[in-house]
Amino acid sequence: MTKPKATTPNPKALPVAKDPSQTTEQALARAAVNPSINSAAVMGAYQGNLMGNTLDMGELVNCLRESCESVKSGDLSDLEAMLVTQATTLQTLFASLARRAANQEHLRQYETFMGLALKAQAQSRATISALVDLKFPRQATFVKQANIAHGPQQVNNGTTTPSATAHAGKPQRQPNELLEDQSHGSAYLDTRATTAPAGGNPAVETLEPVHRAKKSRR
Repeated sequence: MTKPKATTPNPKALPVAKDPSQTTEQALARAAVNPSINSAAVMGAYQGNLMGNTLDMGELVNCLRESCESVKSGDLSDLEAMLVTQATTLQTLFASLARRAANQEHLRQYETFMGLALKAQAQSRATISALVDLKFPRQATFVKQANIAHGPQQVNNGTTTPSATAHAGKPQRQPNELLEDQSHGSAYLDTRATTAPAGGNPAVETLEPVHRAKKSRR
């Protein structure tokens, strides 16, 4: 009687835990939203030129879960090490691309390599900034009120003026008044206003017939 051959687990297969009360579809659905499994799937697709094709996906998932548990417990040493190595790697890319740009004879190739070099430099600086924020978190500062003006100003903090209280309540209507110019006897803004009678000039009188011209001039 031949013994059945022991099945060897496939190192490229992602481990999916399945409860007896779950169906296969339900177990796969939960695995699809698992952060460790998702990360392992992406890493397995892109690490072929680094570690080869013999990577054990199950062990990779376990390592990712251990890193997540360390962060949950407050241990950020793995993240700090990752940021340090990323900043150093980006600095190496910057130096390599900058040297390649210096060896170019055509302007387009020079601009291409130099642009990539400056992008790597900017990413390295951003990574270092993230590392500093992780090691030394910034203290939050709460400002109650900031008043910025170029001229004189009045700031009332915590006090209420009578005028502010009046404006906060029911708005009061101002009576409409007629604005008149008394110097010319006419009114502005209200065309229906009655104009005040203008006084005549007593020094100027009507000419008598004796002083009028006999013939009109053309």
